[in-house]
Amino acid sequence: MKIKQLSLRIRIFLSMIFLVLLASVLIAAVTIYQYKEQTNEYNKGRLARKETSVKSAINYWLNSGNTFPLETKYLQYIFKDKIYEIANIENLEINIYALDGKLAKSSHAGFVKSDAPSVLSDTVLNFIESAYNHHLVNTKIVKNSSLQSSYTYLTDTKFKPIGILNLQYVQDNSVQNKDLEEFLMRLALVYVLMFGLAILLAYFISSYITRNLKAITLKIKHTRLNKQNEKIILKNSSSEIFTLVNAYNAMVDELEESAVKLAQGEREQAWREMAKQVAHEIKNPLTPMRLTIQSFQRKFNPEDPEIHNKINEFSKTLIQQIDTMSSIASAFSDFAKMPTQNREELNVVEVVKHVLDIFIEDYIAYFPKKKIIQAELDKTQLIRIVTNLVKNATQALAEVEIKKIEITVDETEKEVIIKVADNGQGISEEDKAKVFEPKFTTKSSGMGLGLPMVKNIVETYGGSISFSSQLNKGTVFKIILPKK
Repeated sequence: MKIKQLSLRIRIFLSMIFLVLLASVLIAAVTIYQYKEQTNEYNKGRLARKETSVKSAINYWLNSGNTFPLETKYLQYIFKDKIYEIANIENLEINIYALDGKLAKSSHAGFVKSDAPSVLSDTVLNFIESAYNHHLVNTKIVKNSSLQSSYTYLTDTKFKPIGILNLQYVQDNSVQNKDLEEFLMRLALVYVLMFGLAILLAYFISSYITRNLKAITLKIKHTRLNKQNEKIILKNSSSEIFTLVNAYNAMVDELEESAVKLAQGEREQAWREMAKQVAHEIKNPLTPMRLTIQSFQRKFNPEDPEIHNKINEFSKTLIQQIDTMSSIASAFSDFAKMPTQNREELNVVEVVKHVLDIFIEDYIAYFPKKKIIQAELDKTQLIRIVTNLVKNATQALAEVEIKKIEITVDETEKEVIIKVADNGQGISEEDKAKVFEPKFTTKSSGMGLGLPMVKNIVETYGGSISFSSQLNKGTVFKIILPKK
């Protein structure tokens, strides 16, 4: 998952944890660096103290105990035995070089070869000669130990150089390293405790920061144009959240105004469309009525022996067209009226059975899942729902050779479920979105008000109507109505 896709709460949580980890790593790194710096400074200072002490002992020997001339060629005789004494006291290796860089005398003894060179390089000699204080310190790693070497001039009583003093000092950092390890162990324990506390703190802080955002998000999710939306009221919110809440509340006010205007416009448009449809449907029977009357008027002959039969045919034609107009008026009247509910305790299984008894088609099958399904519904409206669905199903089977309609009734704890399935021609993908629109019909007759009326009734109950369909295989309509 990408960072941009993470929720704000998780990003705040991870950011705080990352900062704690980063701070821990930086503190540990600075601590180790500081320890190393202190150790190096300590070793430099210790070598300087050693060097001062050795030079003091050598100067004292040269001025008071030595019997040889203070010249370079006598260096090995001057320090013949004294160099061992001083090296033992100071616990380091002392080497005396002539001014040309050749080793004159060394305190190193034993079979192990000394790390000190037998001849100093020109680089060392030139640096000592050119350095401000004629002093050089080198550090190198030998057998996993740090070896410090210092080079400085040996002078006679008149401060004239007679040789080069080299001190070889092996650094023992075991104590410092042990102290560092112990400190890092304690620091690690503290970091583990801090990390645990940081996780808890980050969790609560991120939850607190995003709490108001969650409330706003929940309100926005339930915001709809066609219902009453509640405003957000938050106490003790930050200025940013307060601004966001004010913007949302202002949007709700504007949304309500827009919804009112939209509903008014939709109602006006619906009545305009309804008026056009009523006019169109009424004109359809009026035209044949007009033609029939005009024809009768032209051909009317009182002396015609068939006049009574012609009058009967004329009357039947007019009555049929008047009945058509009456059915049109009734259909629009039923659709226009908001369903008034007269709820009563019904056995839905029994009511549906009575509805199906009206139909004489032998391919209609009824499969109730239970013998009794009780619900508080309007009996008349339930009959209208089932009647319309079954009529639609029978009309969908007009071109099917083997016809089949199945009606099932079932229930859940709080709902009644009615399904009407047929093996008719089905509904095309293009027409599926228009099924519940007034005036829409795929039949040669009818006004397309049956399913919109059913949808209106079902939604008034707080229920739902849906369907699934495949071309040339059939359609299943599903009604869900709450029991109370």
